[in-house]
Amino acid sequence: MMAAVCVVVLLPVAGGLFGAERPNIILVMTDDQGYGDLACHGNPLIRTPHLDQLHSESVRFTDFHVSPTCAPTRAALLTGRHEFKNGVTHTILERERLTPDAVTLAEVLRSAGYATGIFGKWHLGDEAAYQPDRRGFDEVFIHGAGGIGQTYPGSCGDAPGNSYFNPAILHNGRFVKTEGYCTDVFFGRAIAWMNEQQQRDGPFFAYITPNTPHSPLISPGPEYDAFYEGRELNGQTLKEGDVAYYSMITNIDDNVGRLMAKLKEWGIERDTLLIFLTDNGGTHTRLYSAGMRGGKGAVYQGGHRVPSFWRWPGTFEGGVDCPALTAHIDVLPTLVAITGASLDEKVKQQIEGRSLLPLLRDPGVGWEDRTLVTHQGRWKRGQAAESKHRNCAIRNNRFSLVNNQELYDLESDPGETMNVIDRHPGVVAELRAAYDEWWRTVQPMLVNEDAVGPEINPFKARYWEQFGGGPDEEMLRLMDPARADRF
Repeated sequence: MMAAVCVVVLLPVAGGLFGAERPNIILVMTDDQGYGDLACHGNPLIRTPHLDQLHSESVRFTDFHVSPTCAPTRAALLTGRHEFKNGVTHTILERERLTPDAVTLAEVLRSAGYATGIFGKWHLGDEAAYQPDRRGFDEVFIHGAGGIGQTYPGSCGDAPGNSYFNPAILHNGRFVKTEGYCTDVFFGRAIAWMNEQQQRDGPFFAYITPNTPHSPLISPGPEYDAFYEGRELNGQTLKEGDVAYYSMITNIDDNVGRLMAKLKEWGIERDTLLIFLTDNGGTHTRLYSAGMRGGKGAVYQGGHRVPSFWRWPGTFEGGVDCPALTAHIDVLPTLVAITGASLDEKVKQQIEGRSLLPLLRDPGVGWEDRTLVTHQGRWKRGQAAESKHRNCAIRNNRFSLVNNQELYDLESDPGETMNVIDRHPGVVAELRAAYDEWWRTVQPMLVNEDAVGPEINPFKARYWEQFGGGPDEEMLRLMDPARADRF
């Protein structure tokens, strides 16, 4: 979970940086895929040829950070500010709900004339007032909760009985019963919608957010598993769950290839900015971590440093790395600068991130030092104040201060193996002061801490209203608020 404590926002000139030419924008963000879960990042086993191609054609931000878990990253990316300032401190228990006071990237782009669509995972509130159709998206094709088939106490839950194959998907207010594997379904609908849009006047923004390779680890099929079964990595024979996880990623890769082929077929490849990133660290970093410590949920680098590829053929020079310290909160101001979208004062004040355009145009350009905050959140109800230094980190370009008691020099020790807190008292003092100020500013904005959700999950209620039926005893048990502390 990141915040820019030192804020620099680069706003666009009228008309956009590139005059009248505004690209289509496709942002693909996968779920629980780590930095090391790509062949182009050194993984010697995984098969990701299409993402490797995208990597070879993109500006790659090699020090790009998100939040340690799902909903927080989505809240920060869509608003340009730290998730806590959006009220998002968890992934369930109403604390995943994006405050209605925030303005989203989709709203900004729609106001600039973009058609907007989301395909996959939303995870920022399942009640009607929090749904993406109220947050700037024209086309909505999503599952509920943080994963297909999940159910938690309160409002966070998916359609009853949903699974990764043939899932029931909420499409513009009505459930549709799809056929096929979930990732194929989401990309398929996104491609169909983009085909419709590219035949019309005006650009589009497609936010493609598959729920894979998030658990449960359900493989897309034996044709994917066959390559991985019985293989070894990092001295370990892949277990059944490892095989499914890698198979899910290879299926994502196939769909990215399918998408890129369509852009070329339609003749809009050079008119489209394609962005790929993931929402947090991986869940199988024991197999391959690209040298980083930790995985999903951790405040060490393995929990929040992720791939970030930006391809716009003919406009940005591809195949280059940019080592600048960057983050998900930079996406909104960057796309504002590219599109020339106008911002009112409220949105200007909301944005904490920086425009990445100077780096996209020249990856080696000077980049002012900054401070980013990561906090896992996920404390029990009523324990925010006591959780200030629990699972947190603040870093600048070189150092990371973890849990207020560990300091790592990321230049010489990117794997965060040696605590050097006694060697740099000045750095520690600066980072502690910056963190204290950040913590003070977020406290009034933790608006969901005492929220109480509905007795019946809204996705399930909507499903039963459309198809009939209702909760059985087991479903009521699952939704019992008394179970909340288990999650």
